[in-house]
Amino acid sequence: MRDTMWIYTLMFFFSEAWSQNPGTNESTPVKSNTSVSVYVDRYESFNLEHDATLMCSNRTWKETMYVIWKVHLKNKQACQISFNSDGQSINSCGAGKSLQNTSRAQSYLHIKNFSKKDVGIYICESPYSRGNDNYRIHVSANVPPTIKSWLEYEDNKMVAVCIAEGGNPKSNISWSNGRNGSVETLPGSDGFFTVKSVLEIPEGTNRENLSCVVQYPYWKHPETVIPELREGQTLIEEVKDNFLWVWVVVIVAAVVFIAGILFFAQKKLTKLRQCKRSESSLSKPPRMEDVEEVEPYASYIQRVNSIYN
Repeated sequence: MRDTMWIYTLMFFFSEAWSQNPGTNESTPVKSNTSVSVYVDRYESFNLEHDATLMCSNRTWKETMYVIWKVHLKNKQACQISFNSDGQSINSCGAGKSLQNTSRAQSYLHIKNFSKKDVGIYICESPYSRGNDNYRIHVSANVPPTIKSWLEYEDNKMVAVCIAEGGNPKSNISWSNGRNGSVETLPGSDGFFTVKSVLEIPEGTNRENLSCVVQYPYWKHPETVIPELREGQTLIEEVKDNFLWVWVVVIVAAVVFIAGILFFAQKKLTKLRQCKRSESSLSKPPRMEDVEEVEPYASYIQRVNSIYN
């Protein structure tokens, strides 16, 4: 049985090497006397910081000859984990991954404390007496999104924006008022998704009851976020409401200012006139009254007497 296990292992590696053309990543048919392994694609996802379990087959060791796992992780060299029914094992993937058995003697791959570094493609091969179980398992991480929502203006129109960023699998966005906004999925890194929804808000709409509703497959309840106006922006409606009052205040202030200037100008002019009058009266000489010269009484008598003489 040991020889059989090593023979299958060598066949597995040689088929992987021969199926690649030099300088390309495309698989090509293999011309060989041996049969080509056919893999069934599967997709699995796991929560971060939890142990993960991958099963290649639900058959017990009584039926299974051996199990080989070949792990392809991003930015890492491929590693291998294998075990046969005779107890021989190979593990070049490190302590974080190991082959273990269930209580029913079924083999499974155990990934301890699953993280984003464990995301990749896991290829398994498990032959039994009447065939093979071969799978190519695409493993991803369940990552809840980060939710952001705000109000802003686009082309003089109010819009509400809601973003579910960096999640896997994709989230679904809806709005509390029952209207459907435009939805687009933005490209993300490391296989994570960012979903963005934009809802145009008609003028006069009550925004107090508007909220963004995000549904994530692994949440028991959807998350609700109320969009707030971005810092530095002012609602057009508020500007319109206050516009008339602003003009009233400006006009009143202008009238008061002009009236004040006229009042002080009039007061100053009155003082100037009074000053000019006082200056002109001081500059004129005092008016002398004509006084008839009075002669002494004796002279007067004498002059009268002279007439009669």
